[in-house]
Amino acid sequence: MDRIIAQGRLYDFYGELLTPHQRSIYEAAVYDDMSLAEIAERESVSRQAVHDIIKRATRLLEDYENKLHMIERYDRITGLAQELKKDAAKEGLTSGELKECMTKAADAIIAGMT
Repeated sequence: MDRIIAQGRLYDFYGELLTPHQRSIYEAAVYDDMSLAEIAERESVSRQAVHDIIKRATRLLEDYENKLHMIERYDRITGLAQELKKDAAKEGLTSGELKECMTKAADAIIAGMT
């Protein structure tokens, strides 16, 4: 299950970088849970071709993450936002004050990324 979630996250971030054919086959395998035989029949290709395309697409998506670290950054920013939200609740900040703090934090993160 963790592998499927990881593949879905990779696709959510980098799927548009795949070719339309790769996207179609990858979506069928990961999101629609279709078998290699079902995808092969639908796409009029061999099961081996489907297997190779899925492996290649997965490798490409992993390579994009290894180079760009977008998922890693997203997770870090989300974690920081959750910590800020908890701290704000402890301090009794209003939603307006919390929004101001989060805006400042986001600006600092963006400035640190450039």
